[in-house]
Amino acid sequence: MRKIILAAGAVLTAILFLAACNKVKDLPFYANGNAVTLSASGTEIAPTPADSLNEVISFAWTNPAYASDSDTYKYVLEIDSTGRNFSDKFTKTVTGALSTSLTGKELNAVLLNYGFTLGSPTVLDVRIISSYGNNNEQYTSNIINLTVSAYGDASALTASESSIVCDINTANQDVITFSWTPSFSGYNGNITYVLQSDSATQNFDTPVETALDAGALSKTLTQSVMNETALTAGIAGGNSGSVEYRIKATTDLGATVYSTPVTVAVKTYFPLLRFYLPGSYQAATNNGANWDPGTAPEFIRDLRTAVFNDMYYMYIYLPANSSFKITQGRSWDVNYGGSGGNLAQGGSDISVSAAGVYRISINRKTMKYDIRAGRMGFVGGGVDAGWEPSKVFPNYQMGAPADNLFVGITNFKSDEWKMIDNDQWNNGSNTVDETRSYGSKSGSGSTMQVNGDNFTPVPAPGIYRVIWDGRNKDDIKYEMSPATEMRVVGNGIQGVNEWDPGTSPQMTYLGNGVWQISLTLIAGKDIKFVAGNAWGAFDYEDNGDNGNGGRNIKWEGGDNFKTPAATGTYTITLDEYTQTLTIE
Repeated sequence: MRKIILAAGAVLTAILFLAACNKVKDLPFYANGNAVTLSASGTEIAPTPADSLNEVISFAWTNPAYASDSDTYKYVLEIDSTGRNFSDKFTKTVTGALSTSLTGKELNAVLLNYGFTLGSPTVLDVRIISSYGNNNEQYTSNIINLTVSAYGDASALTASESSIVCDINTANQDVITFSWTPSFSGYNGNITYVLQSDSATQNFDTPVETALDAGALSKTLTQSVMNETALTAGIAGGNSGSVEYRIKATTDLGATVYSTPVTVAVKTYFPLLRFYLPGSYQAATNNGANWDPGTAPEFIRDLRTAVFNDMYYMYIYLPANSSFKITQGRSWDVNYGGSGGNLAQGGSDISVSAAGVYRISINRKTMKYDIRAGRMGFVGGGVDAGWEPSKVFPNYQMGAPADNLFVGITNFKSDEWKMIDNDQWNNGSNTVDETRSYGSKSGSGSTMQVNGDNFTPVPAPGIYRVIWDGRNKDDIKYEMSPATEMRVVGNGIQGVNEWDPGTSPQMTYLGNGVWQISLTLIAGKDIKFVAGNAWGAFDYEDNGDNGNGGRNIKWEGGDNFKTPAATGTYTITLDEYTQTLTIE
């Protein structure tokens, strides 16, 4: 029986072997495909922006005759700079078709991303790689050399206005918007845009450049900036003329193009000159580096018509034996020194021997300067000093906590009043040594005029806080608010509702801007100071360590004050005239 089984197995094996041999013989035979031959419609191409959407070159190749449906054949067009053996190639994939083409925009993008010089002919290598759809059986075609040139593809620039009028009184107002389309369409790198301007007759021989935000395609300019571009273009102050503007676009590979210019008619105003006070005192007073015009304090411009662009002044603290000079602009190119009240261009240093707050005035037209005590006080029928400047100092004098900043608290009546910086009235001379008084017909927060209108009477008699603020050199303002109370508010006061001005303890006013209170503070909590019994009243926050064991205060918004590390009874002293706080 065993022999019979073995014999049957041998027969079955033989049958299966013969069947397998017959199946292999029945499979179809597929021959290999053929390498394709590439041709191009031209070998020298110089597209222009007008060709952006047009076909500028076409490629065709022979059929590789793979043993499958030709609709599935895969072709990869490869382009690279000649001689690089396609190591940094641009590719375009085509399926089924035996041709393709490139528009001017597509070809130009290849050239731009290689960083080729605009308008300069360069040679490209082009070839086709063919394969089945799964990339099997790849063949490489012949290489075609193309001589091509990149074009610039500049932005199209438009302006919202064709004619503008610039005025010094509205210099900070927006007046025109320039918009432009992107340059270098198809470029993958970064593009830097700059707005250039020049006289319409100068063909951008010496353009002024205005920096633009990265990626921005529009820029709104103020009257001040437009005035500056027009003045630089040669249009004198108070005159009208035409200024051309264009967009300069530069790739990070160095290609640069310019838009077609747009022309804007600009009427100019006389520019504001700016003066600064570099000197030996700067570092010691946190006014920048010593003798550095770039960080020196700026003079306030006297905007009265009679002295406009001639008279400048500031109120500033100077340490003992401080020396300084005056510069026009933030460089030493135009600088003034002097002695005995007379300015001299490039003259000797000016100095003060004693420490104190000074008022420094200069007149560049008369070449005079004046240095005297820097002070400010209340005068007029609305205050107890009356209209007698000789009674103002020191009884109705304001505190001077910072350069060009005065703070005062006094009792007001229902009458007009002013602030004044000397013990006599101005004499109308418009000279550097004259008194300056300040007033305004408008309410708190408004701009003051030098030797101008009186302030209007307060709405109700009482104690008020007044701030003379010249820290913005372009706009000296005043602030005024009731000063009948000062409350300590927060979550760090024992036995007091948290953050409730109406139930918070009131400080005692000691005079000369000083408030004081003793109370129990909870460790590690927050407090601030509110000059009223409800939110919305004038308040003070933390302005940092003053270096004398206390804190500086500020009213423009800031962090709360932190209570001491240990719970206990403390005396809090808030000095508005020095703008400081101590907790002891």
